Amino acid sequence: QNAIAFALAGAKSIAVDPSADAIAELRSAAARAEVTIGCQHSDLADLGFATSASIALVVANHTLDDVDDLSRVLRQVHRVLRASHPFVISVTHPFAGVYSSDQYGSKVYPYGTVGRTIENWFVQLSRANFRVDQILELGVSEISPIPTTLVMRARKEGD
Repeated sequence: QNAIAFALAGAKSIAVDPSADAIAELRSAAARAEVTIGCQHSDLADLGFATSASIALVVANHTLDDVDDLSRVLRQVHRVLRASHPFVISVTHPFAGVYSSDQYGSKVYPYGTVGRTIENWFVQLSRANFRVDQILELGVSEISPIPTTLVMRARKEGD
C-alpha cells in the first residue's frame, strides 16, 4: 500500500518483497490504481538492482520484525540511500510482546525475549551508520494501554 501511495503522489516507487504472492498482489493493485511500481521479488537484503546512493527514501513498514540478518539489510539500505536521507522503519513495539493472552489466559514475557528491544534497534542502526532523529510509539488507546507500533526515522550518515 505504501508503494502505491508514493506512486500516486508522483514518486518513483520500488517495492521489495521475498514473497512472490505479495509481489503479484502488488502488481495487480498497481494496475488497478493505474500506477507503475518497480516490483522486486527478492530477499530484503538483496538490493543489487539499485545503484549506490540512488534512493531518496526507504520505508520498511512491518517488514523488519523477523529479519534474521538485520545488519546485512541495514548495510544494503545504507548503500542505496542518499546521504542524509531518511529511512523510516515501523515494527511491532518491543513492549507489545511482553503481555500475551489467549483463551487460556494471560502470559507475561520478560522484556527483550520477544523481538528486538528499542536499545537493540538504536545499536543496530548506529553500527550501520544511521542516526535516529525521530521516534514514535503508536497504538495506545483506552482498550490498549501498551503501544503496539514503534516508528523510527533514521538518517544516513556518511557515504
